Amino acid sequence: MTTSTDGRPPLTVLAEDEVMFREAVAAFAASEVAPRVKPMEQAGKFDHDLIPQYFDLGLMAIEVEERFGGSGGTLMMVALAVEELSKVDASAAIVCDVQNTLVNYPIGQYGTEEQKAKYLRKLSSGTLGSYALSEAGSGSDAFALATRAEKRGDTYVLNGRKLWITNGAEAGVYVVFATIDPAAGYKGITAFIIERDFPGFSVGKKEDKLGIRASSTVELILEDCQVPAANVLGPAGQGYKIAIETLNGGRVGIGAQMIGVAQGALNAAVAYVKEREQFGKPLADMQGIQFQIAQAATDIEAARLMVYNAARLKDAGHDIVREGAMAKLYSSQVCGRVTSLCVDLFGGYGYTTDYPVEKFFRDAKIGTIYEGTSNMQLQTIAKSILR
Repeated sequence: MTTSTDGRPPLTVLAEDEVMFREAVAAFAASEVAPRVKPMEQAGKFDHDLIPQYFDLGLMAIEVEERFGGSGGTLMMVALAVEELSKVDASAAIVCDVQNTLVNYPIGQYGTEEQKAKYLRKLSSGTLGSYALSEAGSGSDAFALATRAEKRGDTYVLNGRKLWITNGAEAGVYVVFATIDPAAGYKGITAFIIERDFPGFSVGKKEDKLGIRASSTVELILEDCQVPAANVLGPAGQGYKIAIETLNGGRVGIGAQMIGVAQGALNAAVAYVKEREQFGKPLADMQGIQFQIAQAATDIEAARLMVYNAARLKDAGHDIVREGAMAKLYSSQVCGRVTSLCVDLFGGYGYTTDYPVEKFFRDAKIGTIYEGTSNMQLQTIAKSILR
């Protein structure tokens, strides 16, 4: 039987290629990402030297068909990659997560053959992608979009601003949502593929954040941005459907991020309590500490299985509206609790930047906010049960 990266039996049966892939990502995270974590955190900027390595390792086009330069893999493999990267650095994981779940997926699912041939090849060979739905007035109310798209001949002209756009500073291709008919409500929402050098498109302010500081979060500005009509993604007026389906899978990625962050923090805390002595014995010998660690490990295990199950269901062609929401909700809750506990286990040291748990703690918070707040996940779950 194969074992996990920390020596335990696997939580669920993984195929041999999944095991090998996970181990390769774990080795890459340890050797290449880990030494850069603190400098990236301090600079608030992702090390661009890592990006070509991501592509070389196949981390940026996991589900893309081989004919377009991808690996032809699965959402489960995306989850494994994001989890392993998150054990070391959540920001490093987000680069991979957004590319696969929020950009490659909708283009692969809804793009024309011409769009897929052009953009998936780019996204498989060195171009970063970004997903732009949120605006100042449309966070949880995602479809209250102010960004407008007006058709003029063979071109759409877009005007508006997008906020909190992950990977926005480095991306070359963007999936952007705008409304072509405000009177139609959500049925006017349309998705567009926009290139960074399109006239009228620019990147604005970069946010200074509590956590995931090396991950760029920016404003996108569209001022009479000219987009060819050929770059409409999916049917006009069906953008809401594309956005919802994309986010369903994206929540599996966030769930994987959260269990990775929690596991990384717990790994650090376990090593610490084995060494740290108080009252003449290691903290690990104290029953109160043992019980806290046991509970944390159990919570992570449960969250991990929810994430893996949602990924497997999606790969099998099942709808995962409820399972994706549950996995994202629970894993983010667990991550918040576990990382907070780990800071406590380190005592005063845990509150300093000399040890890794304070960063895990800060990185955990975003999990209850982006790609749908916890309240929005609860609403989704409730609707699926009570309808």
